[in-house]
Amino acid sequence: MATLSNFSSFLLIFLCFSLLWTVESRDFVVNQLRGSNYYLTKEEHWFNQTLDHFSPTDHRKFGQRFYEFLDYYQAPKGPIFLKICGESACNGIVNDYLSVLAKKFSAAIVSPEHRYYGKSSPFKELNTKNLRFLSSKQALFDLAVFRQYYQEYLNEKYNLSKAENPWFVFGVSYSGALSAWFRLKFPHLTCGSLASSGVVLAIYNFTGFDQQVGDSAGPECKSALQEITYIIDEQLKVDGKSVKSLFGASKLKNDVDFLFLLADAAAIAFQYGNPDVLCSPLVDAKKNGTDLLEVYAKYVREYYLGSFGVSVQTYDQQHLKNTTPGENSADRLWWFQVCSEVAYFQVAPENDTVRSPRIDTSYNLDLCKNVFGEGVYPDVEMTNIYYGGTRIAGSKIIFTNGSQDPWRHASKQKSSKDLPSYLIKCHNCGHGTDLRGCPQSPLNIEGDAGKCTYPDAVQKVRQQIIQHIDLWLSQCQISGDNDDEPNLFLSAQRMISSS
Repeated sequence: MATLSNFSSFLLIFLCFSLLWTVESRDFVVNQLRGSNYYLTKEEHWFNQTLDHFSPTDHRKFGQRFYEFLDYYQAPKGPIFLKICGESACNGIVNDYLSVLAKKFSAAIVSPEHRYYGKSSPFKELNTKNLRFLSSKQALFDLAVFRQYYQEYLNEKYNLSKAENPWFVFGVSYSGALSAWFRLKFPHLTCGSLASSGVVLAIYNFTGFDQQVGDSAGPECKSALQEITYIIDEQLKVDGKSVKSLFGASKLKNDVDFLFLLADAAAIAFQYGNPDVLCSPLVDAKKNGTDLLEVYAKYVREYYLGSFGVSVQTYDQQHLKNTTPGENSADRLWWFQVCSEVAYFQVAPENDTVRSPRIDTSYNLDLCKNVFGEGVYPDVEMTNIYYGGTRIAGSKIIFTNGSQDPWRHASKQKSSKDLPSYLIKCHNCGHGTDLRGCPQSPLNIEGDAGKCTYPDAVQKVRQQIIQHIDLWLSQCQISGDNDDEPNLFLSAQRMISSS
């Protein structure tokens, strides 16, 4: 197995998404691992996707990239695992715990890239007008169309007629929400879904995010972070240029953009299962009387901007105005989804905040207006009415969350019979721990749980996931949910037109 020194950058997966600013706070799936061992495959495939699934007259298409991994597939009747790529370029199928599941169930893995991201852009210019087809609703129909396309592709490949394999859907963070929503909206197209850290609740003022950062940090680390925030807020009033330079962020002209970077830098340590990288030096500095600002600046420069690979320009509103598709367009694209649909505004709570109080609702709304113009606004109430939020009324959806992950407060955490929810509790259990292991930078091949403080907690949830997949796949096959009426698996365009 190749070692970390063989690779020049790290995979983070936003979400994706972050979420989520996290592009999984923007899920910083910004840097992709280039070592072949970190991918099951990087071989690109393409198919023509419908641009607007909701128009009876617009028949434009665009090229959508996808990947397939068939090494474990037991043809022709094995299950198909649909791995949803989220809010970043999708450069292959990553070798995480899903590969273990695929081997166990003799499944194929297929993974389409999210519309607009990476190489799957419908337009050569990403102006606000051209972004109107970028939404979770369009993305779900993309998945439905792709599922139909790939099923027909397999049937042709194995010389079968109207066969239907059992399908199961997987996603983490924003793509975890898509996984849950796909099962909700298209229950006839999948036997079940795993929503790992699935952020199904659109939230306007997401104060719970910062509150969880404080809880995950613990009293001593939280106190140090709050002191740092206060010092920086005061220094920005006097000499903003010097304090930004200390953190390697001189390019950020907007003070609150800079403060948002610092807040994200702290949150990422807990989100991705590396709390000690941040808290240990801060707590030691506090005890030893060392300059807290210098210690935190070193963490931001060397870890967050260094080995973790986040770019300062991600926070630059001028950069977010760039309408040229490319490797860095995910920042603009995810902010459009935030500003138009889901919000997830990670604002400071009124009391006991870790991040600066200047990161408020007005800052987020002003950013949306500045970057995308008038009229772009996140109607979270309608989003939650459409999907149900944490009251999602689907079935056969597994929700998993890490106890230290700030995003878990946008996920479904109350378990029920057909919607089991599991909270993985450990010191460094964060975003997508069930699939990614911990810590997640660098990525552990096959989602190794050995570095989690309580590996047994991770393994227990993984076993529960296996049991549900096994049960739901068998029920799907016995009941014929996926093959009784193959003519019902219509393209998304036909479904809309006939409704």
